[in-house]
Amino acid sequence: MRVLVSGGAGYIGSHTVLQLIAAGHDVVVVDNFGNAKPAVIGRLEALSGTHVETHAFDLTDKDKTEALFAGQRIDAVVHFAGLKAVGESVQIPLEYYENNLESTFSLLRAMRRHGCHTLVFSSSATVYGDHAPVPYREDYEPLAASSPYGRTKVMIEQVLQDVGAIDERWRIALLRYFNPVGAHPSGQIGEDPQGIPNNLMPFIAQVAVGRRERLQVFGDDYPTADGTAERDYIHVEDLAAGHVAALTTIADADGDRRVRVWNLGSGTGTSVLQVIKAFETASGRPIPYDVVGRRAGDLPAYWADATRAHEELGWHAEKTIEDMCADTWRWQQANPNGYEA
Repeated sequence: MRVLVSGGAGYIGSHTVLQLIAAGHDVVVVDNFGNAKPAVIGRLEALSGTHVETHAFDLTDKDKTEALFAGQRIDAVVHFAGLKAVGESVQIPLEYYENNLESTFSLLRAMRRHGCHTLVFSSSATVYGDHAPVPYREDYEPLAASSPYGRTKVMIEQVLQDVGAIDERWRIALLRYFNPVGAHPSGQIGEDPQGIPNNLMPFIAQVAVGRRERLQVFGDDYPTADGTAERDYIHVEDLAAGHVAALTTIADADGDRRVRVWNLGSGTGTSVLQVIKAFETASGRPIPYDVVGRRAGDLPAYWADATRAHEELGWHAEKTIEDMCADTWRWQQANPNGYEA
């Protein structure tokens, strides 16, 4: 298939582009490079051995989105593009609602006009909110995300459910994934957050490589094995494989499975201190940290029930937390300042 990957130069998008190419798909990337670096495309071409057609614009631009679909046949879309920082979304909610919803509406309109009805959507475990029982299951309701970012995911999921219900031509996969970490085993592409990392693993990696002095651990008094928060970490390579499996499966779906939700997670929780220890082992370097107070809104522990993905996609997470740390460290060592020279 000829697959458009929106946000294809981003962290998860770039890894998925490589796996789509390896699976025999013809890939087109669109990215506004607001959260990604143009250098990624050259690395994707070097790793894949093929030219990656790339269009630099924002999907909220309806005219450019329409022109892209009018100019070539596109069989399916994998939709990553959007603003993604939970904390930032609380500070600038209007921008998050406007960007994430409008870009999706623009994309859906262009797809419908040009006969493209297969979509894999990048959703998030944040849709489960603060009260879902652990492990999170896809059939849990009501979805009640606690941030504007998460609410955009809930809203888009509902839009896609409604679109799919009224028009039987649509085939839509909604992928709720948990905490992506790791990097490509080559060390050539990985997570390169702008400014201070919001997530644990890239922060640890920057401490290990000397970009930051110490890590802050937010709370050690949770009701967990070691008192620190537990999360479901999934290697970005496993996550990318889940997108390829979902695309293959949903493209041939029929009946009530034309619109389907799948969790993509490891199915286990790993604590902050366990991640630190694993990274110290992988890097051979100590990770100095200070324990500080809990952050408002942080949950003690959550992880996925990924049974449905295993049964319906034939997919499961294969890589361990040790693999995730080793690959992250390989990327960070080779790129101490990320994609910046």
